[in-house]
Amino acid sequence: MYSPLALILACPTICFLIYFSLYANVTLTNIFFSPSETLQELIRVFPYPTVTSFSIVWSFLLFEFLLLKFVPGKVHLGPVPPSGVRPPYKQNGMLCYFISVIAFLIGALVLNLFPATLFYDNFGPITSTLSISALFICALLLIKGRTLPSGGDNTVLGNYIADYFWGIELYPYLFGISLKQLINSRFGMMSWNIIILGYVCKQYELYGFVSNSMIVSVALQTCYIAKFFYWECGYFGSIDIMHDRFGFMLCWGCMCWIPGFYAAPTLWLVNHPITLPTFIAVLLFLFGVLNIYINYDADRQRQSVRESRGECLIWGSKPKTLTARYTTEDGKQLTNLLLYSGWWGTARHFHYVPEILLSLAWALPAGFESLFPYCYLIFLTILLFDRANRDEKRCSAKYGKDWEEYRKRVPNKIIPVIY
Repeated sequence: MYSPLALILACPTICFLIYFSLYANVTLTNIFFSPSETLQELIRVFPYPTVTSFSIVWSFLLFEFLLLKFVPGKVHLGPVPPSGVRPPYKQNGMLCYFISVIAFLIGALVLNLFPATLFYDNFGPITSTLSISALFICALLLIKGRTLPSGGDNTVLGNYIADYFWGIELYPYLFGISLKQLINSRFGMMSWNIIILGYVCKQYELYGFVSNSMIVSVALQTCYIAKFFYWECGYFGSIDIMHDRFGFMLCWGCMCWIPGFYAAPTLWLVNHPITLPTFIAVLLFLFGVLNIYINYDADRQRQSVRESRGECLIWGSKPKTLTARYTTEDGKQLTNLLLYSGWWGTARHFHYVPEILLSLAWALPAGFESLFPYCYLIFLTILLFDRANRDEKRCSAKYGKDWEEYRKRVPNKIIPVIY
């Protein structure tokens, strides 16, 4: 069993080394492949936090908090947690997404309030600042969870290190705002899109044009992120939100890993303006869009079945479902419908397949000169296969014999026919 303390120390270190590798490569021109580079050069480009980087990170966090708080939207209730009290969320994702993107473009390109390239120009200091800020916020979450917890879905392990790593609260709220929604969705996912748009601007600044490889990669990532906010309420039924308490593992990952690491293919493309044959560029884009649609449609099918209690159509037919029984912490007997037709008849976690293929689609425009553009693809594949295994254990414990019956009806775990 891995140690929470070891992971608390290892995760920022590994993340920093990966970021530093990316940063040094774009700053020093492939330092890790050039033995002639000196230690002095490494020290010269070491990404120390700056006043500017702190201003960027915390201004953006405050901006997203204010949007989440004050932009109008209906209240969406999440799935039933162990306590039986469904958590509320502000349903204003798409509107906040458009406001954020438009505000960035107008502020940078029209009003000249800040350079559009500020994320690239401050990449190193920002990554250091993100890690420091996340560690600080995780400490506040620990204090809040022990002194002012929200709701009843809280678990105090009694060990400060374990509580810091895993988190105490399943659904922490502050000023009526879900902190999971703020950090996971509005900070992590929103900053990802803003950052890659800045990378487009940087390539144009450096070369006077934007390569079609950059256009394809950024367009696919933008479509995926826009889809995420269109479907944000569905995200509240994911493993991250329903089962993982909000501590270092989730908070640090969403604040530090998503904004920089997920955009690695685009960061690499800034200094490598590859021009693809038009046919290949169009093919990659269509391949990516197809996988975005399949990923969304799979999630939509499952959500429609549960919301309508099976009174809907899946691929033109009545859905095939299995009623799975479970018991909440307060002893209530409840049921869920497990879908085994449509996309969900092919594999129990089929929706991970198009997500992995999509990440491949936006990395392929970078070619094969470097492994860096494929770091996210490798990470995501490992993450999703691990997540599928964790979900299998949870579902087996939650539904018991009903889950075993479901596995018989859908024998493949992730990849249809193969696995």
